[in-house]
Amino acid sequence: MTTSVLLAGGGTAGHVSPLLALADCLRRRDPATRITVLGTTEGLEARLVPAHGYELLTIPKVPMPRRPGPALVRLPGRLSSAVRAASDAVRTSEADVVVGFGGYVAAPAYLAARRRGVPIAVHEQNPLPGVANRLGARLTRFVATTFADTQLPHAVHTGMPLRQQISSLAGLSGAERAERRAAARAELGLDPDRQTLLVTGGSSGAQRLNETFGAAAPELRAAGVQVLHVSGLGKHVHVESAPDDGRDVGAPYVVLPYLDRMDEAYLAADLVVCRSGANTVCELATAGLPAAYVPLPIGNGEQRLNAEPVVAAGGGLLVDDAGCTPAWVREVLLPLLADSAALASMAQVATRFVVPDADERLADLVLAAAASRQS
Repeated sequence: MTTSVLLAGGGTAGHVSPLLALADCLRRRDPATRITVLGTTEGLEARLVPAHGYELLTIPKVPMPRRPGPALVRLPGRLSSAVRAASDAVRTSEADVVVGFGGYVAAPAYLAARRRGVPIAVHEQNPLPGVANRLGARLTRFVATTFADTQLPHAVHTGMPLRQQISSLAGLSGAERAERRAAARAELGLDPDRQTLLVTGGSSGAQRLNETFGAAAPELRAAGVQVLHVSGLGKHVHVESAPDDGRDVGAPYVVLPYLDRMDEAYLAADLVVCRSGANTVCELATAGLPAAYVPLPIGNGEQRLNAEPVVAAGGGLLVDDAGCTPAWVREVLLPLLADSAALASMAQVATRFVVPDADERLADLVLAAAASRQS
């Protein structure tokens, strides 16, 4: 009997990437599995889901207000409309299970599934669960978490499901990594032999990183460090020109708005400066990369919590958003880039946090939830 799975999540890569990793895993297990994704017309899923060959159904975006105000007053009507649309998606996809990853579409999907008597599975990426997944966890006993200490009812630690492009990096030998690193650098317009810094704020970009590293570009290039800077869609990086003082400024500084193949960027890099979304932290551990994490300074502090275990163990650095300045690049980052032994030690520590079969673990839980409908 063919299983139909409705995956609900979207907005940023933090929700879309694990969703696609699970979809791919389910299809590898049984190519006949019907995969449908519930998202919005505005999020990253609108492009990535169809590009990966999966059907996308959309519902209205319903942000969950964090405080009282006009948005909270409008919430019941907007949520009701989204639940109706999600209910239609559950019906038309003939879903045997609805899997939520949090974000704007998850809460309507959970409520629609409950209304139609369809089993629910939840995957929570962060140490501090969001509003939608706290709701979902109250409606099911099939709850998975990225981090072992996440507090949700019925939670099982599965880790973060990663696409095979990323998870396969954990199994590379030294020779394979060196060969693929040279190819990745060449593909990305980088020098195969230079020390390489990857700067990324995720799919949405990070203005702080864009400003700081654009300003620090002359010193990085003068030190012989080449930079691959993923700016974020629609974001700009003003790369300062080097002073005309005769120093070597030949190191490339490559700016790209977005990369679908982040595995190539990880292969190219010796060190990463990034935000600390859960997906990013798990991907870098899997890739065996040291990182300087710059947590997003808004929200409930979840990004700092994501990175703290790796940093505390010695697998990375943690710097406040306000502290990520050109002076910090000069005084902290450049000396670290010059210390190959320290980078190697940090990379080795980071790999301790890998859950290599997280996609398989989550697939087991999802299929168990689907089977519960017949039991």
